[in-house]
Formats: sequence, C-alpha cells, structure tokens
Amino acid sequence: MTLPRLAFLGTGYLGATYAICFAELGYEVLGVDVDEVKIATLGSGRVPFHEPGLDDLLRRNLAAGRLRFTTSFEDAAGFADVHFICVGTPQRSDGMSADLTYVESAVTELAPLLRRRALIVGKSTVPVGTATWVEQLVAKHADPRLGVEVAWSPEFLQEGYAVEDVLRPDRIVAGIRSAWANEVFRAAHKGVFDLAATEDRDVPLVVTDFATAELVKVAANAFLATKISFINAMAEVCEVAGADVTQLARAIGYDPRIGNRFLQAGLGFGGGCLPKDIRAFQARAQELGAGEALRFLHEVDLINTRRRGRVLQMAADLLERPVGPAGPDLSGTRIAVLGAAFKPNSDDVRDAPALAAAAALAAAGADVHVYDPQAMANARRAQPGLEFAATMSAAVSGVELVVIATEWAEFRNADPLALGELVAARRVIDGRNCLDPAQWARAGWTYRGMGRPPA
Repeated sequence: MTLPRLAFLGTGYLGATYAICFAELGYEVLGVDVDEVKIATLGSGRVPFHEPGLDDLLRRNLAAGRLRFTTSFEDAAGFADVHFICVGTPQRSDGMSADLTYVESAVTELAPLLRRRALIVGKSTVPVGTATWVEQLVAKHADPRLGVEVAWSPEFLQEGYAVEDVLRPDRIVAGIRSAWANEVFRAAHKGVFDLAATEDRDVPLVVTDFATAELVKVAANAFLATKISFINAMAEVCEVAGADVTQLARAIGYDPRIGNRFLQAGLGFGGGCLPKDIRAFQARAQELGAGEALRFLHEVDLINTRRRGRVLQMAADLLERPVGPAGPDLSGTRIAVLGAAFKPNSDDVRDAPALAAAAALAAAGADVHVYDPQAMANARRAQPGLEFAATMSAAVSGVELVVIATEWAEFRNADPLALGELVAARRVIDGRNCLDPAQWARAGWTYRGMGRPPA
C-alpha cells in the first residue's frame, strides 16, 4: 500500500519528536495540539524543548512541506490515515495512578470527526487495559460503519538520544487486533524499516496483544528503575563498608547476565517517566489484585528518594556543620550546584534529583547558586526561590562547596585547577560519580563521591 499520512495528537516531547522524525523519513505529517503557543512555536521552526538534532530536522521538513502543525482536530481527521496518541499521562494529584484525562480527550475529540477508516495508535505510556478502553471510546464516538480500529505501540525514547531512538529503534512493539491494522501499522513504519535495510540493520517487530504491548513499556521502566536503585543501595552499603561502588559496578557489569548499563550510582533517577510510571504500575497492579507482585517497586522508589537527601548529609559532613533535630544547619554557607536537568542533553527538570538536592540545601540555610547548560529557564520556573548563575564560573565563584548534580560534559571535563582558583574552599561532592577523584585530589580538592571512599 502507499505510505499513509500520519497525525500525532499531542506535540509535547513525545509527539513533537515523533512527528518531526517521521517527516524526515518521508511521510506527510501533521502535529496536533490544543496549546496554541506550542503549535505556533513549532510552526515557526523552533522546538520548545532541548533535544540534540531536532531543531534542524524541524526546519528542514517544514521547508520541504512534509510537516505542519495545527490546533484543529477536524483538520487532523480529514488529513491522516493513522493517528498516534502522544499526550501526557501524568501522575494523578490524588494518588499514584496515571491520569488518562488527556488520552480520553484526544480520542473523544477525534473520533466523531472521522469520515473514513483510520487506525488510532496509542504511544502514550498507560496502565494495562487502557487500549481496550480506548477501543470502547472509539466504538462509542466514531461512526461504526467506518471500521476505525485501535492499536497500541509504546515508545522507548531516551531524552538526549530521542532522534536516534525514533529513526533507528532497537525494537518496535505493537498490540494489534486485525490483519488490516497490521498492514496499516507496517506501512506507517515502512520508513523505519527501509532506513534499517539501507544500513544493514535489523529492527525487530514484536506484534502482540493489547495487554502485553502496554505492559512492555512499564515493565521496561520498572526494570531500569530497579537496576538504578539496586546500585544506589549498593552505594549505601559501600559507604559504611569503605568500598568503592564504581569498582563494584564495573566488576558485576562484566557478567553478561547483568550488563554494565544503568549501574551508575548517584543521586538517582528522575524525569517525566520513570518515577511516575513505576508508581502508576504499582497502582494498576493493586487494582488488578496483583499488588503483592510489585511491592518491591515501593522500595525502589524509596531508595531513589533517599539518595537525594544523602547530598545534604554529605554537605554537612564536609562543611563540619551541626546536625540538629531538624537536620543540618548550613546557614551562611555558599554552595554551587552544577546541574538542574534530570540528565545531560536535556532541559527536562521534572522530578529532577539535581533540583531536589539544590532545594534541600537551600532549605537548610545555604546560599545555593545553580547553573545548567540547557535547563535554566525550566529550573527557574520549578524553583524560583533559588539563585541561578549564567555560567559555571559564576556559579562556583566564592563558594565553599561544589555539588555536581547532573553529569554534563562541561562538568565532567572541567579543569579542577582552574575552578580551584575561583572557589573559596576546594570541596566537591560528585553526585554522579562522573569525575576522576585522583585528578581532583591532586588539584587540592577534598572529594566525596556517592558510595566511594574519600579521595
């Protein structure tokens, strides 16, 4: 069949990235959102978040005429053969469950406007059972004579590497009901498979049922979160035993059953996915009567949260400040926190350990100065009470302690001798274990890592 035309409903991080990248693959693409400012920004050739390489692709495909953006669901219904649901599923304000309001709104806005057969493909991360519910919504709101169908295909984007993850995915998973939906879905991904063929790569396609497709994403996130919290738990043990968690991680990572990825001890995970997804997974399992099976995820979450508070205790120890019933008193201390985004190559500060640590230090009385190469605007909105510096040098000038909270290359590669000339005292907490302790110690710094012996 000919290439279908694609609409992406929701142009946040997920939808905008997919829309732009699929236009790059040669599809005619329409991005749809109710946020007029966001649509105007994208339509003018600017990506409203930081993702390496995406701005150039946006401008190129707008100029080529393959990509445009709209607030009109009626326009989308008339344009596209395949509609991808890419809206947010945040944690509910009254509990741990996922809020499906935006999914429901997207489907009920689109379905009554459809005038021909179409495939609606969910990409948002949702609780198991959502695809069947969406199918029921479509049956209620769309003309039954059209034969509109639903499929579910979770996304696996890594912020900072999302362009590659869309163009060159390590796998595609799809919950599909019929031969027709399977044919249309494959046509909607032909560009991905064709690119892989030209590069002599294989992209595995796992076609399965709705429930399995939905569970793949949350299971993957739960596994990654567990692996991160495991090594952070080992860091806690290493700190009291006098061991080095980086060497421990290296040694166990050589075991192919374990692998070395996501074994970097530090402040823990954050962002808009892992924290809320593991909580929603627990909540859904509880609803289904399988809550006991995921009880371990509660401890995973607790370990992750606990790592953020560890920075406060380390700061008090390094600065030799008193710790009272209310915690450490860091009054009158100037501290630089380098990093605000939850990970490098991103401006995402949602549930960011870096900002949480900075806020905790400030709450303890410290004069905290934050710098991040990309996330300053978002950080200011999230934590307006903090002080922000325009450069790394400005942030560290006159401070008694430097905290590395996000492992940006600018911080990893910083010259400790040059920084030492700017600070009031050479003390550093390596919250991401991304520095060379020996190099910093030779430059006169008192170094503390997460789960590492003092250098």
